[in-house]
Amino acid sequence: MQKYIGTPTSRIDGRAKVTGEAKYAAEFNAPGLVHGSVVTSSIAKGRIVRIDASDALRVAGVIDVLSHENRLPMASTDSAYKDETAPKGSPFRPLYEDRIMFSGQPIALVVAEEPEIARFAASLVRVEYDEEAHVTDVFRRRDEAVSLEPSTKPPESIFGPPKPRGSAEKAFASAEVRHAGEYYVPIEHHNPMELYASTVVWEGDGKLTIYDKTQGVQNVQRYVCGVFDMKPDDVRVMSAYMGGGFGSGLRPQYEVVLAVLAAQALERSVRVVLTRQQMYVLGYRPAMIQRIELGARPGGTLEAITHEAITVTSQYEDFYRQESGWSGLLYTCANAKYVHKLVRLDLPTSCDMRCPSAATGVYALECAMDELAVALKLDPLELRLRCYSDRDQNTNRPYSSKSLRACYHQGAEAFGWDKRSPEPRSMRDGNELVGWGMATGIWEALQVPIAVRIVLSANGHAEVSCATSDIGTGTYTIMAQVAADMLGLPMENITIKLGDSTLPQSPVEGGSWIAASVSNGIATTADAIRGELLRLAKQMPNSPLADAGPDEVALADGKLVSTPDASRAVSIVDAMRHGAVDRIEQEKSTTFADDGSKGHNTHSAVFTEVKVDEQLGVIRVTRVVNAVAAGRILNIKTARSQIMGSVVWGIGMALHEETLLDHTFGRVMNANIAEYQVPVNADVHDIKVIFVDEPDATINRLGIKGLGEIGIVGVAAAVANAIYHATGKRVRDLPITLDKLQR
Repeated sequence: MQKYIGTPTSRIDGRAKVTGEAKYAAEFNAPGLVHGSVVTSSIAKGRIVRIDASDALRVAGVIDVLSHENRLPMASTDSAYKDETAPKGSPFRPLYEDRIMFSGQPIALVVAEEPEIARFAASLVRVEYDEEAHVTDVFRRRDEAVSLEPSTKPPESIFGPPKPRGSAEKAFASAEVRHAGEYYVPIEHHNPMELYASTVVWEGDGKLTIYDKTQGVQNVQRYVCGVFDMKPDDVRVMSAYMGGGFGSGLRPQYEVVLAVLAAQALERSVRVVLTRQQMYVLGYRPAMIQRIELGARPGGTLEAITHEAITVTSQYEDFYRQESGWSGLLYTCANAKYVHKLVRLDLPTSCDMRCPSAATGVYALECAMDELAVALKLDPLELRLRCYSDRDQNTNRPYSSKSLRACYHQGAEAFGWDKRSPEPRSMRDGNELVGWGMATGIWEALQVPIAVRIVLSANGHAEVSCATSDIGTGTYTIMAQVAADMLGLPMENITIKLGDSTLPQSPVEGGSWIAASVSNGIATTADAIRGELLRLAKQMPNSPLADAGPDEVALADGKLVSTPDASRAVSIVDAMRHGAVDRIEQEKSTTFADDGSKGHNTHSAVFTEVKVDEQLGVIRVTRVVNAVAAGRILNIKTARSQIMGSVVWGIGMALHEETLLDHTFGRVMNANIAEYQVPVNADVHDIKVIFVDEPDATINRLGIKGLGEIGIVGVAAAVANAIYHATGKRVRDLPITLDKLQR
């Protein structure tokens, strides 16, 4: 019997992608298609006094210039612009009014017969402003930061800091060994390969088909319907493929609004593609100032933890995540205090970026733990083992599974951690200083309600559909693997349909929740298919399954098989033929019961080796071992790719990535992928991924946890800690560049 779950399976959509058969949002055509180019603001705050589009309108091929002055009606209430991922506040409304809230804000759309004409004409639009003073520097507004209330149970304030335990201030003051440090993470941008684009096809009678770059087609559909007061049946949103999102596509982006506005105004199909520079206002990982205080006994147990985080949001929305409480899920400590403050700046709203909060919060925590280990003269791994927590300290719950000890052990063994010389600057390779560092990773194992439809044909072929997205993580493939096993069919007999708002309900793809959710959704619907097949099989003359109950049969090798006696079986084809049924269709919703008695998380242990040129300060990350415990692994091949990609991103976070703002103008200075530095091939060397066996019978039926986020957590800290070990120089603000080592 063929089993696909857990095997290293190649992507079923791979051939379509490498041959160009896969079409992305900006690649769909329609008769009479015209093109829009966005005009953006050159100031960070103020009002538009006048827009002069006369020169642009004189260009041959230009059809119209849309702005707040001449657009069609749009919704006037905040609720109409609230998508399912929107934070508290008043969402941004593209082309709604004359107010400027950030530099690069879209203020007009030039529509022309060709994209080049539209873009040239956009450069001719002249705008006069009434400019106001702005602030884009988090350090200037630091003292004005507003504290968030501690979290309570959902749905209230689920991203606020955890409640305090004991008295952290007193415990820290009396601790025999203390460490206090401030850590800084700059603004970072997603920079996915595919530019954001929307192709809106005018179907007549006001109906629209929208090909949009998004991580949630039904989220975009609801958003468009709200903004333009349209019926869901009149708006179909499709996104079969996505060239990277990393969280930037969770919210509907402004290009879809502009494209719909133009399509409605002209009653023509319209495409709007943003430039790379324009994508720098679509959200970002917020800048973060963190202060951590750790108090410990000489033996290496924690007495006090205080973690304060200050993060950035816009003037009009309150975006934040739970930045400060990760220690409570990792380390035993009776006295803990968590503080999270928000600073409002004249920037667009910050947003989710791969592993929001943990990537940044755990960076500071794990660097502080490394510094405490130095103060205690303890091995960094040994300190973490001595502080290990078997319970979620923030809620006093056990975990459904936690194999972090095994991650530590297997990762250290594969890396050769026991050969580490503890003294900084004590390991060398020629003229390079060698450093070994480690850190812990943690993320949430989330799952969300979802619906799946399966249509089984009499020829043994199944179509599995759900409105979820494949954002490049391999959702097509794992859906096919799970469906093949649940239906007892070969993978080549499975067709996957997704990324279409007309398909069964799905939330946005993010948070590492889709793999677990849609896989268990497939299992639920497959149960219904199996039940219908059993009903048909029982009607057959002399049926070998006449007395079988629903829980006593399974689908395998194209047959309905008795689990107590495999010799008793009926083929799917025979059951359907005898029942005169050409197809069986079932659609079921799956929810995940959680009484709150257990915590659900993924964990990892990251070990890194760096080599630093002693004279020049050039840093190379030469080895990384990432041992991950994430429940049942669906596809070893694509899962390893997810972790490797996350590690590369963690290296970028540690050494490369930084969005640079000119605070005089409130403008991003390096809004391109030439000057916004990311790791390239020469920066990435040996990466070893270990999947630690972690059965979890309670989290969900299939024992699955997500993988998209966990791989990046702890990597930046492990690199920073290795750099300290190599050089003896502790750098607490990212990225760690050679000039900071030479100060």
